[in-house]
Amino acid sequence: MIKVGDTLPAVTLMEYSEVEGEGCSLGPNPVPVALAAAGKTIALFALPGAFTPTCSAKHVPGYVAKAAELRAAGADEIWCLSVNDAFVMGAWAREQGTTGKLRMLADGDAEFARATGLTLDLSGKGLGLRSNRYSMLVRDGKVLELNVEAAGKFEVSDADTLLAQLRG
Repeated sequence: MIKVGDTLPAVTLMEYSEVEGEGCSLGPNPVPVALAAAGKTIALFALPGAFTPTCSAKHVPGYVAKAAELRAAGADEIWCLSVNDAFVMGAWAREQGTTGKLRMLADGDAEFARATGLTLDLSGKGLGLRSNRYSMLVRDGKVLELNVEAAGKFEVSDADTLLAQLRG
């Protein structure tokens, strides 16, 4: 499993763009993790799936509400990762009003989740391999803080955890 001090895996995530511009076409666009994280402090959180009740009611809205505070405390970007395709993440972003606040990044085949060792096997429930629920602070591609939730808990992936860690 990834740990504090490790570098994020060199994989490519996908992000749905609503408008064309500055090298981004309308629709899904590749986001090479190493390039996207270079020189930035990122508040990153991951969830098992888009549109799930707890994630839609608590986690994403919590980060949207705290986005300005996270940026003021030193986060250059806020990333939400989920094992979904870019179209689903784009629809979830529209529903949650994340534009300009969070980057909704798709880990379609769970490559990032597998590379970090932060997987959750929900095959028995018909959902396949998913991501654990966690949060991390990343600076220039290196993990500064990692908070992984125990199954059934909703304690460390909220925005307040990362905000406290940014404020030190």
